[in-house]
Amino acid sequence: MRKIAILGIGQTKVDEHWDKSLRELGGEAAFLAMQDAGVDRVDALYVGNMLSSMVSGQNQLGAFFSDWVGLWKEESVKIEAACGSGAAAFRSALMAVASGDVESALVVGVEKMTDKAGRDVTAALATAADADYEVEQGVSFVGINALVMRRYMREFGWKHEDFAPFSINAHANAMHNPYARLHEKVTVDKFEKSSMVATPINLLDASPVGDGAAAVVIVPAEKVIRQPKVIVAASAAATDSIAVHSRKDPLFLNAAFLSAKQAYAMAAVTPEDIDVFELHDAFSIMAALSLEAAGFAERGQGVRLGLENQIGIRGRIPVCTRGGLKARGHPVGATGMYQIVEAAQQLRGECGTTQVDGASIGMAQNIGGSGATILTHILRRE
Repeated sequence: MRKIAILGIGQTKVDEHWDKSLRELGGEAAFLAMQDAGVDRVDALYVGNMLSSMVSGQNQLGAFFSDWVGLWKEESVKIEAACGSGAAAFRSALMAVASGDVESALVVGVEKMTDKAGRDVTAALATAADADYEVEQGVSFVGINALVMRRYMREFGWKHEDFAPFSINAHANAMHNPYARLHEKVTVDKFEKSSMVATPINLLDASPVGDGAAAVVIVPAEKVIRQPKVIVAASAAATDSIAVHSRKDPLFLNAAFLSAKQAYAMAAVTPEDIDVFELHDAFSIMAALSLEAAGFAERGQGVRLGLENQIGIRGRIPVCTRGGLKARGHPVGATGMYQIVEAAQQLRGECGTTQVDGASIGMAQNIGGSGATILTHILRRE
């Protein structure tokens, strides 16, 4: 398998883009990535998306976007893995280029979520859960995460306010990211007084949906001249039961553990070597569980990293350095690609105020559903 590098990156601001269609949004990120890469054509296009058929009434996104960006003859497909669709598309592109089947690939993660009423989007998001044993019983996606968070608090003795540092950190970092949706400071008091969504999850525990797109161009590493060179050191994926109640331990993200373990072995690194971790903080409980499963904290102790200021830009393991899902926003099918772009920005030294000094190894972990599909990627600066 060939060594692969990220040649170009592009992204749009996460927002309510009433003036842009699905094709314009994804196309903007695609063109920006190709422009950054200095290319006008690629051999294949992979699109990560979850909700286009339900929210935009559009399937066949491979042809849809290849037509828009002028890649009429090339292979082009849509990849769907719920909220993990972006990273799943990236992994599919990696396999194609690493195998030698194609010489270059464009990966676009895109989602248009604000054109439908909130109840319709909530119903669409619920399709990432088990239709028979979760959704049919009236449990929403946020409701499932609330049940997990409530049990976590009961089992390990944490209070709701102990989760505040995850939100505070994400919002502080997003203040310096022009592509982030939320540019507002969060305090412990504001966190605690935020409106309740599904006990114990309140608005500041949850990431906002939005419209957005992020893209990269990847090629064999030997074709990249620009410095520093961002190499894809590892790509791994794992699955768990789609229904949380079917898991041996509902408070442990086994698919995150397995994919991270595989990625560490592939990149020949350990958790101690990771300089930046773009984790999937769709809800604050997921931030804690991800830190534990990826080996940065003992089981039940992920919350402690926030309380001890270890997750900030100058902490032991900086997370969500551009705002994460919580403050950058969570356009679900695009989120995995935002994480890849943001990790690449850190390794290229392009993050300004939120730049992690000396960052040379970055990790991005994208979660589909409530932990059913999890992909872990490790990038290295050379």
